[in-house]
Amino acid sequence: MNIRNRIVSVLIVTVSLLLAAFCYTAPRYIDGFSEALSFLTTIAFLVIAVGYLVVMLLRSRSAYDKNEEILTHLLQSVGAMVVMWDKNRNCISVNETFTNITGLTIEDLRERKSINRIVSGLDASDKKNITKKDISVDIVAKDGTHIQSVWNTSLIKSEGKKVYVSVGMDTTKDYEMQRKLYSFSRELAETENRYTLSMELSEIGVMLKKCGNDNFYISEQFQTMIGISNDFVPVATIRERVHPNDRVVFDTYCSLDESNAKTHSKVSSIEIRILSADDTYHWYLFRYKVSEHTDGVMIGGAILDITKDKTKDALIEEMAYVDDVTGISNRNKFMMIGQETYDCSVELGCAYWLVILDIDNFHIINDTCGYKNGNILLKSVAQVLLKNSQGSSFVARIGGDNFAILIKDDGDANHHVEIIKKIQEEIGGLATGMFATQTITCSAGYCRMPEDAPSFDKAIDYAEFALSLSDDARGTIMRYNRKMHDSIIAGNAIENELAKALENNELVLYYQPKINLSNGEIFGMEALIRWVKPNGQVVPPNMFIPVAEKSLLITKISRFVLREACRQNKEWQDKGLPKITVSVNLTSTDFYQSDVLEEMKKILSETGLEPSCLEIELTESLALKDIDQAVYQMNEIKKLGVKLAMDDFGTGYSSLSYIQVLPITLLKLDRSFVMYLEDDEVSREIVSAVIRIAKSKQIETIAEGIETQSQVEILKNSGCDHAQGFFFGKPMPADEFEKFVREHAGKKMIV
Repeated sequence: MNIRNRIVSVLIVTVSLLLAAFCYTAPRYIDGFSEALSFLTTIAFLVIAVGYLVVMLLRSRSAYDKNEEILTHLLQSVGAMVVMWDKNRNCISVNETFTNITGLTIEDLRERKSINRIVSGLDASDKKNITKKDISVDIVAKDGTHIQSVWNTSLIKSEGKKVYVSVGMDTTKDYEMQRKLYSFSRELAETENRYTLSMELSEIGVMLKKCGNDNFYISEQFQTMIGISNDFVPVATIRERVHPNDRVVFDTYCSLDESNAKTHSKVSSIEIRILSADDTYHWYLFRYKVSEHTDGVMIGGAILDITKDKTKDALIEEMAYVDDVTGISNRNKFMMIGQETYDCSVELGCAYWLVILDIDNFHIINDTCGYKNGNILLKSVAQVLLKNSQGSSFVARIGGDNFAILIKDDGDANHHVEIIKKIQEEIGGLATGMFATQTITCSAGYCRMPEDAPSFDKAIDYAEFALSLSDDARGTIMRYNRKMHDSIIAGNAIENELAKALENNELVLYYQPKINLSNGEIFGMEALIRWVKPNGQVVPPNMFIPVAEKSLLITKISRFVLREACRQNKEWQDKGLPKITVSVNLTSTDFYQSDVLEEMKKILSETGLEPSCLEIELTESLALKDIDQAVYQMNEIKKLGVKLAMDDFGTGYSSLSYIQVLPITLLKLDRSFVMYLEDDEVSREIVSAVIRIAKSKQIETIAEGIETQSQVEILKNSGCDHAQGFFFGKPMPADEFEKFVREHAGKKMIV
């Protein structure tokens, strides 16, 4: 290629690129120059520019080699995607713009058949240079996204060489905009049709205002709606009738002027409440637009009373988000508001306290006072929460006797705790009237969002976990901390180890003797589980039973203890040891299992132990969890001939009246009574009173935790039947206990 032709080609390329740039930006400056015209002319000039670049390449290989760097730079600097193909439609080159947009390299392109749509149907003859125009192609980019594009392909030939050059523009944004506009147009058309029908079927008001004018023109229908008799009404007069909470929206509408004529040229809408002719606030839908007229810019449109629809919406929302017992927000509303609050705390850098409260032993109140009165108490609790959580707080009942509060952290480190304590105090004050015989308390677990939890769901989990740790102590307040989190992890580890321990027979039973205080002889024993690891370490039950109770393992453990205790007792009897009773603790989980009776029958049958030699110990709180079901289940156990004992009596929250309801044969006084017998007259009087009441019901008594001879004497003088504790013997493995019984058989163990 000679110098003159080269200069001409470079000039054509340069001018084409400049014209392409001009056409691309022309709609911003030239009225009537449409986006479509801009797009077509831009891509046309780009095709010309790229075409001449390729001609320069083909006509003079040596020249191209000498100026390869310049030509490559020109090709790469084109603001469009460029793909070059040989006569067999094999891709031979792509420019940097193509790779930047799609993430695809020439190697990627050669593997893709779908991209060949750019040159599909090309005329293979040499008669036409421009072979394909405006081909739309959906390109799947390297990251999987879809890129909408339009391509023009030219056939360039020089000195016997042919190459196809495809120039493409990324039209994804235009495509999405067209799709949204199409969808919006359809929606608007449907909406317009609906409102046209509404105007034909119901009364529609009209409200108009000229920009710069302080008066509204209102139609006769709208005058009737709001109780005004003038056609022209000052803006201030209408504003006074607008609900205070909606005036910001109304003011925004009134502030529209000539500058908004284009942005609000389509129909817009607002919903506001206006004081109407019946002196109540009605909801109105105002559909308006800003339009230019010969005498100025007008703002106005149709206004429709939608109060009935809003009332229906409110009823639907109430059904979905309001608790039907207390009238406050329910769990659904709490989850929605809570998530929004958490997101807000993250975005704005503020903090909230998530508090979950639980009415302690609410099931007992339900059982003793009835569910109807229980609901009355729940309503009263809800009112206490609302009263003490005004301002920047949110209250909800999230299930059963559980409530949740969101309290904004105002910077006072103790403010939220003071609110909780105030709530606890006032809930305690509800123990009047029908609840006068009850002790009403509540416990709380809480965490700080977002500091304590990485998500709102985790915040709920953490607050509930903190609450669960306060189950054994009424009226406590506990904040979640990292140590609790570590205890969860530790609990999971223990659970996994415990499952393996069951398989590996690492769980064994220890036995502690029970002494008849009237003759000093062994009359029974209590089976106590221990976890003995392979290294000899003994894990006490308080380290693993709470973990087991939160999983399915507790049932397996309970069944193991029951079977092993019966088997061992029968074995000792067969060896000639005295026929004594073995006591087994039954957890609430196992006690309320539907198959517990059948399992008990099966174990007694398979081990051969007489039912009278088995005693089931139940805790007071377990028995009172569901009093009716407990009485039924206990009577069924008693029918088998098995004895029943109430363990830890006095640590629960019942009254002595339950003794006559529950079909027990033995009442076990908790060690907390025994430890103060020697020094506290009140403790001695309480123990004596309990023993007297038990005797009047033909129920035997046993005291646990005996450590001194003095305690033995006091209990014996008070009429207690039996005793158990280290004073007589500690819990022992089976082989040691067997020796212990043989040594003390028929002997008095007390003076």
